[in-house]
Amino acid sequence: MRRFSANLGFLFLHLPLAERIAAASAAGFKAVEMHWPYDVPAHEIKAALARSDMAILALNTPVGDAAAGDFGLGAIPGRESEFQQVYEIALSYGAEIGAHAVHCMAGVVPAELQAAAEKTFVENLRSAADKAARASMTLLVEPINHRDKPGYFLHHVEQAASVIDKVARANVKIMFDCYHTQIMQGDLIRRLETHLPLIGHVQIAGVPSRAEPDEGEVNYPEIFRALDRIGYDGWIGAEYKPRGQTEDGLGWLSAWSKTAEPG
Repeated sequence: MRRFSANLGFLFLHLPLAERIAAASAAGFKAVEMHWPYDVPAHEIKAALARSDMAILALNTPVGDAAAGDFGLGAIPGRESEFQQVYEIALSYGAEIGAHAVHCMAGVVPAELQAAAEKTFVENLRSAADKAARASMTLLVEPINHRDKPGYFLHHVEQAASVIDKVARANVKIMFDCYHTQIMQGDLIRRLETHLPLIGHVQIAGVPSRAEPDEGEVNYPEIFRALDRIGYDGWIGAEYKPRGQTEDGLGWLSAWSKTAEPG
């Protein structure tokens, strides 16, 4: 069986966060991932996960000052101490709820600061990875497209692979979001094949709509066949914005969860 997780930052939004876990379980998911669950006490999320026998894969570092335009702090020169503060929040919260990974958000960086931003990101990730290793957790870095988030520092898969090479820590991996990568680069299967050893998680959504993955320009059944062929054994995260009620658009889940080639 292919393993699909529900990203509760987008799915089942008509429910409070803790109740989304039970809804995801009822829909057939065996794991969840979250964006920023920090408004809900960790013990409540931990209890909700236990009630539904649900795995928690990952959560994001806090973005910083969203009102001022922050969308992560990991690659922002001069804000290293702020990144460490938000990272500690994510790591502590994630450890308490049993998360496997923390997605370290890089942030929006002006073009003239790209070189400094890479150095900052690498140094921040080294420190963060060592702390994550002590908690038996992985760090994820995710290229995000410039149409949705102009100026986001990490925006190509090859750039992420280069950063990971410089960080030189085995527990830093790529969150390969097919939606973002298709918009920025395309050639998804070849990139999955090339970077498989560095891929820690895969996410899906329709392109260009970011709705259910059963619409748009990406042939996800072919992507899944490729993942099977190259030996990817991780989770596939459903990180999309539903066309309507989440439950009404889940036909793809039962169709594509089978071991046999999906139609």
